[in-house]
Amino acid sequence: MTALENRIAILVEEERHKLDPMARSLAMDAELSKVARARASDMAAQNYLAHAAPNGETSASLLMEQDAQWQGLLGENLAAQHYTKQSGVAVEDFARRFLDEWLKSPPHKENMAFANYDHAGVGAAVNGDTVYVAVLFSTDLGLKRLGTQTGSSTVTSLENPAAARAPELQPNSTPSPPQLRGGQGLH
Repeated sequence: MTALENRIAILVEEERHKLDPMARSLAMDAELSKVARARASDMAAQNYLAHAAPNGETSASLLMEQDAQWQGLLGENLAAQHYTKQSGVAVEDFARRFLDEWLKSPPHKENMAFANYDHAGVGAAVNGDTVYVAVLFSTDLGLKRLGTQTGSSTVTSLENPAAARAPELQPNSTPSPPQLRGGQGLH
């Protein structure tokens, strides 16, 4: 799955610069990758494809568990593809099909093209006949980290990346409580 994760990361980065040549480059982030792998693994283990696990857990809640002071915008693209054991998982073919599916979906495409994202994490997992992938995008939009308080962060879900362009969420403005943006996924 590591080879698939790496290839997806490369393709997403290439595509986002085609969609918006001014988009910031994505740095692969170990913390985001850990969360993306946890999400993909949970979906594979429980055989579902959704932004919230059956127990209600989300990528945002996992990220906040890891770093209660994290704040910024978070986007998420999810997808799953079936495969047969005879044919296996051809990394290039699967990575391109995941990318193609996201490009056909306006919310996924918008997540990939959102120019302010500057960090990403990719996770992939497999169960008996399905490969699950989670891609997380984030940016702190220049927000300053909270003090040493824990558990004080506010999580607000925004409908799409365009909503994150609101003046109060732009750098050099004074944001209201920190924002954490939940992305759209293939359901």
